[in-house]
Amino acid sequence: MEFTYLHVIFLAIAGFTLLCGLGVVVSRNLFHSAIWLIGAFAGVAAIYWLLEAEYLAIAQIMIYIGAIATLIVFAIMLSRGMMIGRVKMNNFQAGISAVVGILLFAVLAFILLQVEWPVVQQAVLPDPVPMMGQAFVTTYVIPFQVIAVLLSVALVGAIMIARER
Repeated sequence: MEFTYLHVIFLAIAGFTLLCGLGVVVSRNLFHSAIWLIGAFAGVAAIYWLLEAEYLAIAQIMIYIGAIATLIVFAIMLSRGMMIGRVKMNNFQAGISAVVGILLFAVLAFILLQVEWPVVQQAVLPDPVPMMGQAFVTTYVIPFQVIAVLLSVALVGAIMIARER
């Protein structure tokens, strides 16, 4: 197997994604964890793009970074107790969590190395993205509008709850 520039790019993006995921877990500031989460979502989108799954990459960016991460950041910023430091953020189970995480990683790595992965050559299938795009703007317009209104109402509700009297 040759080692091409795509392998280097994939390893760089995967390392970035793993570091961002680690930043989410170990960061003591909740806002910083949310920013690390956005980086992890972007890394996953870049991996989708490398796998030539452009639809999944764009959906990852629009849904996870554009909607969910933004909603999380707004929720953190609007709950002033977390930002000012009135709420304690200590977790006394960090050691146990680290041991369980390392054991889980070891078991998954062992299973991954024991399985013989078959290599199958398949015919190239037609691109489903145009059909899905057409379905989104014809068949599924109403569900997307309902979700957009629901997220907007949730954001306005969070602002109303968090604002000072």
